[in-house]
Parts: sequence; structure tokens; C-alpha cells
Amino acid sequence: MSVTPEPGLLGPQISLFDYALRLHREDPDSPLFRDGEPYPDHEQHRGRKSRPRAPEDQRCGGADVAAVLDAHFAEPSAVPGDLAEAFHDVYVPIHPNEHIAAAACRVEAERVRATGRWLVRHSTDRCAATVGLALLATLWDDDDIALIKTIGLLSNRFGPLAARALERRRGGSDALLWLAERVTGWGRVYVVEALCKVGGAAARPWMLRRACDGDYLNRYFAGQVATAAHLHEAITAASPDSELVDHTGLLLTIMADSGGMGITLDHYPPAAAVLEAHYEHAGRLEPSVERFVVAAQLAAYLHQSAAGRMGWPEGGRERILGGYLSLLNREDWSAVARAGLAAGDHRFTWLAGALAPGLGLRAFTDGVDDE
Repeated sequence: MSVTPEPGLLGPQISLFDYALRLHREDPDSPLFRDGEPYPDHEQHRGRKSRPRAPEDQRCGGADVAAVLDAHFAEPSAVPGDLAEAFHDVYVPIHPNEHIAAAACRVEAERVRATGRWLVRHSTDRCAATVGLALLATLWDDDDIALIKTIGLLSNRFGPLAARALERRRGGSDALLWLAERVTGWGRVYVVEALCKVGGAAARPWMLRRACDGDYLNRYFAGQVATAAHLHEAITAASPDSELVDHTGLLLTIMADSGGMGITLDHYPPAAAVLEAHYEHAGRLEPSVERFVVAAQLAAYLHQSAAGRMGWPEGGRERILGGYLSLLNREDWSAVARAGLAAGDHRFTWLAGALAPGLGLRAFTDGVDDE
């Protein structure tokens, strides 16, 4: 993993685009370390006493940016570079904004695209680069995909607009898949949610196997992935591959604990069938630490009171719980847990204290000295 250079090491005048590109080239197949933060303009934005704030009336957010754009485009001789520092002292929203979109639509499209391209490609200030990306997200052109993907690598800031721009383009699904492999945190939320909307059949294999990376924020989109990628159909097939089975387990544990953030298992209609298929297929795989932990978490979820649950067939919850417990209590699976507990693995220490007493897992009740 590369270490993000301090801003000064790359020079104070480097554009955000060139900064993202340099970091990407160091490790082309992985997300940027810490999302590339701190950005080169960090000192300009840190601790500003007069930092622009979002207006109390959210409907007005972006209106100041639109006013700057209107004044700029009203001058025929104005060039994109004139906007390089124009947005530093106004509130710039990072999500798609109707005021900025309207300002873009009031001008000849090619001039707007040229301005957006210049700002994304050359801006040394995040505010101007964000406005440029907002312009490209409004009046798109397929030639801009590479530009949008690259700035989108700085995904905590530019992810929302990059995802919106790519989901509106022909070929955007491939670009979103490329970006999804290289972003984490909030950026992954924006990009995966866009894939759920437009990814289609081409994106399903990736969504079924790699969409969730275990981050807490996966809770926002795990249920959307399960629905959009047709998880029920995939996991109930005769012989799903191990990567699909493992990712299904991760998806299910996330959905079991996503209340208030995304679709929960309680509100996912195929939950019972997907859970049953998961433990059956998992039982055909070699036991591992990750597989044991996932199965134990799902057993704990099923062990909870069924009050308020939706869609369970008669006796279905008990049958599926029994399936997971049978799997967890198999000697080869129990051996994995005992070894982890003996090694002081915090995951098994937690399982032994929080879940095992209610579930009666042999790995934590047999052959372990009481302390």
C-alpha cells in the first residue's frame, strides 16, 4: 500500500486531477490510500474561519455557484481559467444540484462541456474542480469518461458527482465497475448505488462477489445489491462458486444489522430462501475463520425473537437456525473456532462471550478450560 504524499511534496500548484492520476499510477488496481487525503489544497481549506456553510434552506444550496456561472457565461470573452478561484468563497455542494444544472442548461452545451473539462483537468482548488465535474455531470459526452473516472478516485469529495455522471453515459456501467474496484467508504456507496441502477446483467457478477468490502457504510447499499443483482436466483443455483457463497454470507450479515441505513433481512422478501441456500452451500466448502464468524452471526440473528419479522414460512426460521447450528457444530468447523480462540483471535473471543451462551456452540463449550 502506498502512502499518500504530503501536499507540498507534489508542489502547491498541482491540479486535483494530476494528483489523483499520480497516486493511481502507483497502485493501479487498488483504492487510493486514505482516499488521497490530504489533498494538495488542504492548507487552503483547513481551519478557515469564514468557511462557506450550506444555507439553512437546503433548496438554496448551489444558488451562489449558479450566479457565478451565469455571470461568467454572460461574458462572451470569458475563458474557463477565469473560474479557477471563483468558487473558493461560496458554498459548493458535492452532490448533483438543480441550480448548477439549470445554469449549465442556459448556455450552449459545448461551451459548458469545455468549461467543465478545463476545471476538472486543471483546477488546483477542490471547489472549482467540483463545479467542473457538476457541469460534466449535467451535459455529458462519452469522451469525458476517462476524466471523470480519474477525478472520481478522490471519491469522498468527487464520488457523488462522478457516479451521477457515469450512470448517465453509454458505457458508464463499465466505467462504474472500474471505479467501484478502486474506491472505499462513502465513495463506494455512491458508485455501487449507481451500479444498482444501471449496471444490468454485465455488472451482476461483480456485485454478487465484490460489492461489499466489509466497511460499515456497506449497510447503505447491501440490500440494493441483493435486489439488483438477483441474489436469490444466483445463490439458489445448483453449484455457486465459493466467492459468490462467501460474499452472500457477508451481504446477509450486513443486512441483518443495517436497520436505519438500508434494506434489512426482515424486509428482504427472499431472506429465508437465501439464508437456507447459503448455509447449505457453505457446508460444502472448507471451514475458515471468516466462514465460521459469518455463520455464527447469522445464527445469532435467527436466534433472536421472531416478533415483527416479515415473510417467514411456518417453522422456517427454526429450520434455518438449526441448519446453521448443525454446520457450526460440525467437528471440522468447531476445530477452526477452537484454534482461533486459543490463539486469542478477538473475533472468537467476542463470539464466545456474546453469542455462544445462547447458541450452545460446541467450539466454546467443549474442550476449553473455564477461566
